[in-house]
Amino acid sequence: MSEFSQRALFLDRDGVINIDSGYIWRPEDFIFNDGVFEACRAACALDYLLIVVTNQAGIGRGLYSEKDFHALTDWMTAQFLENEIEIARVYFAPTHPEEGIGVYRRESPDRKPGPGMLLKARDEFGINMAASALVGDRETDIEAGINGGVGTRILIEGAEEDTSVSRADAVLGSLSEAVTWLSRREEP
Repeated sequence: MSEFSQRALFLDRDGVINIDSGYIWRPEDFIFNDGVFEACRAACALDYLLIVVTNQAGIGRGLYSEKDFHALTDWMTAQFLENEIEIARVYFAPTHPEEGIGVYRRESPDRKPGPGMLLKARDEFGINMAASALVGDRETDIEAGINGGVGTRILIEGAEEDTSVSRADAVLGSLSEAVTWLSRREEP
């Protein structure tokens, strides 16, 4: 068994796990997309480790704090646990190169399309990137997957106006459809 034998399903948060209604930092504003728990359970049954990778420029812009983000993340992961699903880790990038304030105003390899969060997960969990998949709702998510060597990249429709130019392997309507698509690729 090689050092990098685990495969992961990398999930963007806003637009994939929950409805993207702007800068979300309170549980009362967080609405899970339909079928998310079932899709994540199915992904776990396919032996994917679930890892969230999310740009959080709202922190950098001063709209909410890292403490607020961590409180929401704790709440979100607890909702998954109540549904018998473990999120292995949530990685976040709080910076923004133009609109960040103070220490948050800078370029960062973690901010998608940079692959930093993906590479940190690879090293922490021994992830085989070529055998892994990423689901995002923006082309920057897909580019991060390409830059991080993720083997399969799926774009969820909704955030991008023109998906015909996407570099994704598939453009689908939801996380549920994405996991179904992944499972069909594994059928003999």
